[in-house]
Amino acid sequence: MMDREKRRQSLKRRYGNRMAAYGGKGPGGPGPGPGHGPGGRRRAQGPKRMPKNAKQTVKRLLSYLNEDKGKMGLAFFCVIVNTVATLAGSYLLRPIINTYIVPTDGSRGDAAGLLRGLFVMAAVYLAGVVTNYFQAKVMLTVAQNALKKLRDDLFVKLQSLPVRYYDTNANGDIMSRFTNDVDTIGNMLSSTLVQLFSGALSLVGTFALMVYTNIYLTVITVVMIPVMMKAGGGVARRSQKYFSAQQYSLGALNGYIEETITGQKVVKVFCHEDVAKEEFKILNDELRDNQVKAQFFGGIMGPVMGNLSQVNYSLTACVGGLLCVLKGFDVGGLTVFLNFSRQFSRPINEISMQVSNVFSALAGAERVFQVMDEKTEPEDEPDAKRLSPMEGHVVLEDVTFGYVPEKTILKHISLYAKPGQKIAFVGSTGAGKTTITNLVNRFYDIQSGRITIDGVDIRKIPMGNLRENIAMVLQDTHLFTGTVRENIRYGRLDATDEEVIQAAKTASAHSFIMRLPKGYDTMLEGDGANLSQGQRQLLNIARAAISKAPILILDEATSSVDTRTERHIEHGMDRLMADRTTFVIAHRLSTVRNANAIMVLENGEIVERGDHDELLDQKGRYYQLYTGLSELD
Repeated sequence: MMDREKRRQSLKRRYGNRMAAYGGKGPGGPGPGPGHGPGGRRRAQGPKRMPKNAKQTVKRLLSYLNEDKGKMGLAFFCVIVNTVATLAGSYLLRPIINTYIVPTDGSRGDAAGLLRGLFVMAAVYLAGVVTNYFQAKVMLTVAQNALKKLRDDLFVKLQSLPVRYYDTNANGDIMSRFTNDVDTIGNMLSSTLVQLFSGALSLVGTFALMVYTNIYLTVITVVMIPVMMKAGGGVARRSQKYFSAQQYSLGALNGYIEETITGQKVVKVFCHEDVAKEEFKILNDELRDNQVKAQFFGGIMGPVMGNLSQVNYSLTACVGGLLCVLKGFDVGGLTVFLNFSRQFSRPINEISMQVSNVFSALAGAERVFQVMDEKTEPEDEPDAKRLSPMEGHVVLEDVTFGYVPEKTILKHISLYAKPGQKIAFVGSTGAGKTTITNLVNRFYDIQSGRITIDGVDIRKIPMGNLRENIAMVLQDTHLFTGTVRENIRYGRLDATDEEVIQAAKTASAHSFIMRLPKGYDTMLEGDGANLSQGQRQLLNIARAAISKAPILILDEATSSVDTRTERHIEHGMDRLMADRTTFVIAHRLSTVRNANAIMVLENGEIVERGDHDELLDQKGRYYQLYTGLSELD
């Protein structure tokens, strides 16, 4: 078995751009490759390790608070009142001590006056408590509103991203941006912003009162400030890169978990449980190491600043005592100043402690904004015109394409298909069969050549108009949470119940649907986990059948059903394809015998074309495939 270090390097190659690596350079890995087709998993491109522009990230985050400026103003007003109340309450100790406890004129203390002074102090502090409650409640509302808009924007963006993005990014990593990264942003917006403002305000107010109370003692604090800031800055710099690394490690781990859970049957079939546990442990260890470093440097900030604060407090107390003895400095003033010296370090500590939250949130925000900054699908051409109705004349003229410029997948492909014709693609895995059908959908744009429908270049057809006229049945099935009826109707939302039933009958799905507990109203969850693979595929076929799209693409549509069911489906398919332009990709050559034209692809080129009998007569590649193997390699 591969030793731990080799497995770790293997994981770095697979998750290179999402693995934890602090600093500007990650472990890296090869860029995205062409894979076996557009559905193949290519390596994630992933984001950089450090924020490219922290100021721009902060600016974009704050833009989500614009609609709640009034509430923000109220929250910050409450912060100001709270800060003033805290400072005023602290300073009230000086007149209380000097007047009622240790009068400066040498008279006896005044208990009644002390009680009045304490009552006033309590009222001031109560005002601070009330305003602090309101600001916390208001900021929580503001933060949640901002997060709602952020999640809305992120989800809307995901709907506009091209298929290429999902081919090159793991689902788990994308989901991590929705959950972990957005949560860290929420923590910053709900508390960190207010605490930073409150801390800065307290810092300024406390310093002003310290100067007013005693300038000599203030000098001690001023001398200690650079020491505290330098110590805090050093910790903060280290904290920033480790928190960024922590976020990317978390994305890598989530991506692995998602892939492993999704492919759990494959893991068990090949007895890879131990391998999966070992690889998870490596990724988990990577996350743990980065979290330890991030949390250590984030948590050490408090103790470092606290110890320096104690040094400052001790020096202030010693010098202040001497001033009381030698210079006649009042005891109330010393008490207040010592309180201020401790309060002065508190906002510094709070600001320092929030640095870890800020960096963690900025790392998460950058990952979220990286998704939002991804290029969307190409916009419709200004002169694009809807084809209504679309007849389905499809022509490919000298089409050349590669997923990456340096590697060509399709080479000079030319073909045509008329309404009612069935065009089949056969060939070895990776020959480019699925790629052709995805180019017709404009999931990818070709490098050269031309694809037309009804004589119009597909780049001149609005994207929505193009895809609503193409129905696809893929090899990989996907059902949404909802009833059987709703899943079939997904192909055309305005379809009637009668049309849903007719589509199910066309796909030979009606009989098994009626055997379900609630028939068409049976609830499906977990991608139809309570159905067999073949039944899920039948529902996908019914979904395509209900569509009125004139172009139909079947990518291994019957690969998940048994031969008996396949015969029933073929009869339904013949009715379904009667007036449609149909492209069929099949490994079982028996399913394409009745195609009007069969295209044999090898290495991205059409090496043979013709109907079944013509190709057999040629005794070329198709003949070898048909007579030598029942299915392609």
